[in-house]
Amino acid sequence: MRQRLPRARDEQHLQFIRSLQCVRCGDDTATEAAHIRTAALEYGKRHTGMAEKPSDKFTVPLCGKCHRLQHDLNETT
Repeated sequence: MRQRLPRARDEQHLQFIRSLQCVRCGDDTATEAAHIRTAALEYGKRHTGMAEKPSDKFTVPLCGKCHRLQHDLNETT
């Protein structure tokens, strides 16, 4: 059975991500740090399960509306 690695947290990085504009629509009024769940082994990003949040380094800036939409759609689109 695979043992979970502890989630790497980085509040300074999250603050930086929140200072950027949304990568989907360009809104810069209420940006959130959205964690990416999709695996990308070439970048050292393994797949995370439903009860596991990815490390903070795997985040993108999204406005609240786009962040909610991301959870309803496939992240790769």
